[in-house]
Amino acid sequence: MRPIDRSPDPDDLVSRLGRWSAGRGPLYLLLAARLRRLVDEGALPPGTLLPPDRRLAKALAVGRTTVVAAYDTLRQEGRLVRRQGSGTRVARAALAPEAPRAGAAPRVTETSNPLFLHLLEAPDDVILLSCAAPVEPPPELAEAYRALVLPGGDIGYHPAGLGVLREAVAGRYAERGVPTGAGQILVTTGAQQGLSLLARLLLAPGDGVLVEAPTYPGALDLFREAAAVPLPVAVGPDGIDVAEAVRVMERHRPALAYVVARFQNPTGTVLPPLAGRRLVEAANALGVPLVDDEVLGDLAFGTGREPRPLSAYGEVIAVGSLSKVVWGGLRIGWVRGPAPLITRLARLKALHDLGCDVPSQLVAARLLADFGSVRATRLRTLRAGHAHLRAELARLLPSWSCAPATGGQTLWVRLPHGDGVSFAQVALRHGVAVLPGATTDALGGSVRHLRLHFLLPPEVLTEAVRRLAAAWAEYAPAPRAEPGATPEATPEATPEATPRGEPGATPGASLQGITL
Repeated sequence: MRPIDRSPDPDDLVSRLGRWSAGRGPLYLLLAARLRRLVDEGALPPGTLLPPDRRLAKALAVGRTTVVAAYDTLRQEGRLVRRQGSGTRVARAALAPEAPRAGAAPRVTETSNPLFLHLLEAPDDVILLSCAAPVEPPPELAEAYRALVLPGGDIGYHPAGLGVLREAVAGRYAERGVPTGAGQILVTTGAQQGLSLLARLLLAPGDGVLVEAPTYPGALDLFREAAAVPLPVAVGPDGIDVAEAVRVMERHRPALAYVVARFQNPTGTVLPPLAGRRLVEAANALGVPLVDDEVLGDLAFGTGREPRPLSAYGEVIAVGSLSKVVWGGLRIGWVRGPAPLITRLARLKALHDLGCDVPSQLVAARLLADFGSVRATRLRTLRAGHAHLRAELARLLPSWSCAPATGGQTLWVRLPHGDGVSFAQVALRHGVAVLPGATTDALGGSVRHLRLHFLLPPEVLTEAVRRLAAAWAEYAPAPRAEPGATPEATPEATPEATPRGEPGATPGASLQGITL
């Protein structure tokens, strides 16, 4: 596990703690157990200065005594050293590798995003509203595998992808008015690998990367791994601020620009056609490679004309996959771009895995031949889930606000007060994992936002919102008005108004309910 900063920000440490409070027992022991693991794995190297008690308690939405007791537990074990005036540090004798030399920049080699970290946790009773993906494969996928006939006389190594699948993906672009040849398609192990290969090929340490704020956190992870410098541009009701994006490209000439033009992740916005054309033309004129993440592009709820892909307006590197329409377990994605770039990417991919799984590629090609029916079924499920989640939020959490989505699979919810990172900790103790908006925003904004998906069955979504409502009641209890006071004069409640987790206490929320 990569070491985090020598003086970690509380929010970064909170992300690394993952679902620390979802177990049984006193909160301070659960917190101490997770901190112990981070120390022993080397994620908190010797000498690391931990956040002060009050700051970490606020980020975790617990009482200060919970953090104090957890720190003291590890101090007694010899893993932490606490001194008046110098704070709490990881002990030099702790079971962790030596820290890097002073002044050396640690290489980011693994994720710290809750979106992915939740997937690494052992199964428990926590309802995951954090990672958005279909909860089960469609019947067409099993049928395609049953009808599978493996090729003969083929060693099975195809770094650029099977010809039949590259042709099928190219045909999908041609159907949408973007002429494409098979030589412009690279088959990847999901869209995440496509983004990873592009980052490795096009970025060097210190390069600038234009990104939306907020954006898909998995992309931010990859750009940090490449030691690139994010150049964030705010997203508004109509997608990225194109005028500001053009100014950033003119001023900094980034090595890469990354956008999600259709059903933007996490806000759900759609970039209007004229704005999309202007963005593409500016990037092409300035020589900035423009990457459009199209993973959600097929998930339009309306029955009218669908938004055109950015590739229709000029030279764009498109990244897509079948994970959102079909199933995340079918690890098939692709990159569409100029043939010379695809050739270079194929050489890089050969270095890592020699090509994707052949049976999965054959199945994907079969599914693309009848893609319309699979997509229609998925869209019906998404529309129903979208309507159900919005109705439950309006019923149980009317103070939360979110615009209806026109596509995609998530809602971008704004809290009336507080912040998403600390509320997510309370929600975990009530058995729901949510994605705080701050983890998606390189500008440091979106602190009052949460991203919630609506892919679970209706009864599970109902239970999830019930748990969120219970968590919100604990996080932000209604303020008590003094006699004669007006509502405006009543101070806003804060997470610290209801401290929890004193030593010896048990978690306050039962995690009984639906097991996913």
